[in-house]
Amino acid sequence: MKRPLSPLFALSMLLAGTVQAAPVVYRIDPEHTFPSFEADHMAGLSVWRGKFNHVTGAVTFDKAKGSGTLDVSIDIDSIDFGHDQLNAHAKGADFFDVALFPKATYTGRLEGIRKGKPTHVVGQLTLHGVTKPVVLKINVFKCMPHPMLKREVCGADAYATLERDQFGIAAGNDWGFDMTAVLRIQVEAVAAE
Repeated sequence: MKRPLSPLFALSMLLAGTVQAAPVVYRIDPEHTFPSFEADHMAGLSVWRGKFNHVTGAVTFDKAKGSGTLDVSIDIDSIDFGHDQLNAHAKGADFFDVALFPKATYTGRLEGIRKGKPTHVVGQLTLHGVTKPVVLKINVFKCMPHPMLKREVCGADAYATLERDQFGIAAGNDWGFDMTAVLRIQVEAVAAE
């Protein structure tokens, strides 16, 4: 004859299941995360690409519930076109105006979970003092054990297309520059200890 489970044992099993289903916080690895962008130069003459070298933030992901968040802060002063003169110009009042707007932020919810992976992030981008909704499409999302840190690491490649003049960055508009810019956030984040 089977003995019934004790209420204490049943409660401990329920709590153990709850702990396992808790969301995990992943800290963005600044050595492996470099948001980048592409923008028109000289009304279709070429495409200029740049990146930001300093970023912080976190991803929270609850695999059991299929939900999560993304929170990224970008140091605009770390802009890098690979061209010192252009870097200095981009930091000035005509473009990013780093003196007034030193940071850009993106906060959003991981959504469209398929096979345990989000397909997009619905959120808000604050850039140049303007906040607007931006949806990031996720090309790649993968989690795995980090071979050196012995903790889980997740990585993603996400992108969005936006109109930079809607954020008050309209330099070149008078000369016919296309205001469309592509934002890419390539990110790796490690589970917090």
